[in-house]
Amino acid sequence: MNKQLFTLALFETILSIIIAVVIIYVSYSILHRLFFKNLDLKGGNTAFTVFTGGIILSIGLILSEILPSITNIVRLATTQENSIDTGTLIQYSGLYLFIGFVAAVIINASVFFLFSLLTRGINEFQEIKKNNVSVAILVVATLLSITILVKESIALLVSSLIPYPEVSNFL
Repeated sequence: MNKQLFTLALFETILSIIIAVVIIYVSYSILHRLFFKNLDLKGGNTAFTVFTGGIILSIGLILSEILPSITNIVRLATTQENSIDTGTLIQYSGLYLFIGFVAAVIINASVFFLFSLLTRGINEFQEIKKNNVSVAILVVATLLSITILVKESIALLVSSLIPYPEVSNFL
């Protein structure tokens, strides 16, 4: 057994779990405080539960594209001769997570803008508060569709920022 590889894999797994739990918790808290102060998951509002589940799934899809870049930077820091120090590692990780957060905000805002354009006269937040499940499902389907289409671009953007070691061109 390769102990160094095992330790690195264990560290990356724990780091991914911690980042995912913290990001989803913070995202849910922001969503709940900004839009749905009086609603919670134990109430009878199925529309809110569907909507919240869609937001969390969207964030999870975005995180699934960002976490490999964070683990790549950790691998570079632990395996390269000119290793990256801990401060730089935290800065890069923070930058990647910030890009993911901005992407999630842009995706959510574009979904609400698109939904407002498509269905004039319907306020999706009010409809979700009124437990209109059909509106929640339509908003979530739109959100997930856009997230799935954009997530690869987010991954490419983030991976382009990884400070890979310079290699010489032999040609």
